[in-house]
Amino acid sequence: MEIRIDDLTGKDIQALLQQHLKRMHEISPAESVHALDLSGLQSPDVTLWSAWIEGQLAGCGALKQISPNHGEIKSMRTSENFIRRGVAANLLAHILQESRRRQYSRLSLETGTETEFEPARKLYERFGFEICSPFADYVEDPNSAFYTRALQQFSPAL
Repeated sequence: MEIRIDDLTGKDIQALLQQHLKRMHEISPAESVHALDLSGLQSPDVTLWSAWIEGQLAGCGALKQISPNHGEIKSMRTSENFIRRGVAANLLAHILQESRRRQYSRLSLETGTETEFEPARKLYERFGFEICSPFADYVEDPNSAFYTRALQQFSPAL
C-alpha cells in the first residue's frame, strides 16, 4: 500500500470524496454532517492522504490543524472494493505518525453514533482513542461521537 499526500485534483479522489459526502448525508441529519467538502479539504490547515493498492485508490484520510498542538482527523474513507483490507488502519497509523512528527500533543475526531459508524468507532478505540466532550467548534449532538487521544512525541531515528 502506498500512502501519499493528495492534491485533490484527480478524478478518483474527487469521486471518492463526493461518495463520502453523499453517504454521510444519507446516514445523518444535515445539521450533524461535519464532513468537509472539496474546498474545505483544500484549506491550508488540512492535509489529505490517499492510499493506493496496485494503482487503485483504496481510501483517504485527512489531518486538520486545530491549534499548534492539536489535530483533528477528517474524511476517513475506504473505497468499496478495499473494505476490510486494512486501509483505514494504515491511514490512521500514518496520520498518528504525522501528528507526532508535527509535535501535536492531542489528536481528536468526530464520527457518527449511528450503527453504520460502529466499525469506525471500534477502529478508533483499538488505536487508543477515548470518548470525550465536543472540542474546537463542535457542540453536543446526539448524532455525534467525539474521541481524543493524547500523543507521545515522535523521536526520529538517528
